[in-house]
Amino acid sequence: MSLPTPKPGIMDITPYTPGKSSREAGVVPIKLSSNENPYGPNPKAVAAYKDAAAQMHRYPDAGASALREAIGEVCGLDAARIVCGAGSDELIGLLVHAYASEGDEVLFSQHGFLMYAIYARSFGATPVKAPETNLKADVDNLLAAVTTRTKIVFIANPNNPTGSYLPASEIKRLRDGLPEHVILCLDDAYAEYMDAPDYSDGVELVDATENTVMCRTFSKIYGMGGLRIGWMYAPTAIIDVMHRVRSPFNVNSAAQAAAIAAIKDTGYTEEQRLKNKGQLAWLSSALKDAGLHVFPSVCNFVLVRCKDDAQAKQLIGNLAAEHIYVRDVSNYELPDCIRISVGTPEENQRLMERITAHLGA
Repeated sequence: MSLPTPKPGIMDITPYTPGKSSREAGVVPIKLSSNENPYGPNPKAVAAYKDAAAQMHRYPDAGASALREAIGEVCGLDAARIVCGAGSDELIGLLVHAYASEGDEVLFSQHGFLMYAIYARSFGATPVKAPETNLKADVDNLLAAVTTRTKIVFIANPNNPTGSYLPASEIKRLRDGLPEHVILCLDDAYAEYMDAPDYSDGVELVDATENTVMCRTFSKIYGMGGLRIGWMYAPTAIIDVMHRVRSPFNVNSAAQAAAIAAIKDTGYTEEQRLKNKGQLAWLSSALKDAGLHVFPSVCNFVLVRCKDDAQAKQLIGNLAAEHIYVRDVSNYELPDCIRISVGTPEENQRLMERITAHLGA
């Protein structure tokens, strides 16, 4: 008897491993493993979500029209060139599905988001990594890795898990050096945390070219990771393709309502950015004082290098035993590093108390 078998490449995929958290009854963990907003969502978003519950028997707006209009209004974008999805990762997957297939290549930097490779393999394409320089995407290395088979180049800017970013001039140099048939996807999940004067989310490149797209998410600064909602801004032709391959009701009604309330309250979003900025500085300094190497970060997390792989594993395990969860990034080819999300002041203080105790043991 012949059993069902998946298509070639599927069994080569290493499943994505999310950040760990405790599920023990009565335990309130300190979860610093998933780059979540520790303060939670905007209360206005929570209220909108609850209000939407009364209409859950109705299908959602298939085109997320009101949400796209809200995003366009706040960000100064053409709503017709926005498509929404169940997290920006769904849109990344749909982009690969639509433009890359067997024999094609999907290119990204060495320590880029793990889902780029997973989506490439799931649709039969070949994932290709370009070496980074000092844990930062290297434009020259990316361009050197481009072949006639390259269909999409992904750049997470800022990047997870390194916390680094490329300035607007380097992103433009990358775009200018890519062939016209190659799509450049700017994965800007952490863009709302940025205030560096040389940074751009890439909107100007999307507007000026027919082969550049930008992805954003409500999972990070907006504190809505549990609702799975994101969006893409792209040229009209690519938006048309995305609508053809996405599911008709891929963003639920409650998520749309909550996202509209969240993005319109720009004052609250700025408060969250400033809170994170302050605690990012405090946590980075405290980790350095504890004798750890901390890489500069512009996001809501820090990447920390231990003295070796063994110390990283031991520290992760010791903290988990106390229900403090940080991220093992060995699957990002960084086995001697730990990624730590920025928590509340109380969470960060407790974390440092335990790290100091474990390192001194």
